[in-house]
Amino acid sequence: MFQQPQPLTTDRPVGDGRVALAFEYDGQAFHGWQFQKSGVRTVEAELGRAVARVADHPVELVCAGRTDAGVHASYQIAHFETTSVRNLRSWVMGINTALPSDIAVHWAGPGKADFHARFSAVYRRYRYIIWNTAVRPGIQQGQVSWIYRPLDAGLMHQAAQSLKGEHDFSAFRAAGCQSRSPIRFLESISVARKGQYVVLDVQANAFLHHMVRNIAGALIAVGSGDKRVNWIHEILQSGDRRLAGVTAPPHGLYLVDVGYPGDFGIPAAECGPAFAVPWFTHEENQPVEPTHIHRKQRE
Repeated sequence: MFQQPQPLTTDRPVGDGRVALAFEYDGQAFHGWQFQKSGVRTVEAELGRAVARVADHPVELVCAGRTDAGVHASYQIAHFETTSVRNLRSWVMGINTALPSDIAVHWAGPGKADFHARFSAVYRRYRYIIWNTAVRPGIQQGQVSWIYRPLDAGLMHQAAQSLKGEHDFSAFRAAGCQSRSPIRFLESISVARKGQYVVLDVQANAFLHHMVRNIAGALIAVGSGDKRVNWIHEILQSGDRRLAGVTAPPHGLYLVDVGYPGDFGIPAAECGPAFAVPWFTHEENQPVEPTHIHRKQRE
């Protein structure tokens, strides 16, 4: 999960203020991150109960980015306020003891200065992983997307480059997106074949609702030969979501990195998920240095 090991030390008090957590989860059995009054299973509800048990009081979690139903995270950050003080090992091991097996906390630390899991982030990075064979997956069912038609990853990568930079991404925005602005800055985007897998890797200052899955769906149409390479640029310019095709399934999508300024002390991620790390070089698993720093203002 991390670029450098994070020992579970017992000599460092953490708490009596804001505490940050780094954790991962398999999203296929969750109805997304956000707590829902209907009582359906969510990451926030499960993690909140476990943290409250260790803190010995109710907590309100704030995460770096809300994921949808079925979407995974190999590196997610959240914070909460507490009057309790525990050491790093006690927070991590105590929370994990109270968690179900599809969530795991890997680190806890003080929220230095004015740290905010959402508003302090300067970029997010996702990977969308496609199992591209004629036969559906068995072992990784629910952990990867499946496209049985052969995909040309080279054409998908070529088409994706028109999305780099700052654009109005209305054409890739869900109808229910609540963001005030459709403008986002894509720092990098690539598509590569790794054996029988095709991986979309994208980093931006922030993402709109369903943005990565809508981009993935459009690029799959190019890779399968249904659309031309220039079609991606055309629909971007149109700003019309109706022209961009289907939304790709959630199963293959992973939040793999969230970047913060170094003075906050959040451990840097090695981009996952873990089973995909060996497919890439050390450099490819490191974050892309942002050239466009945009700090979201508190609403």
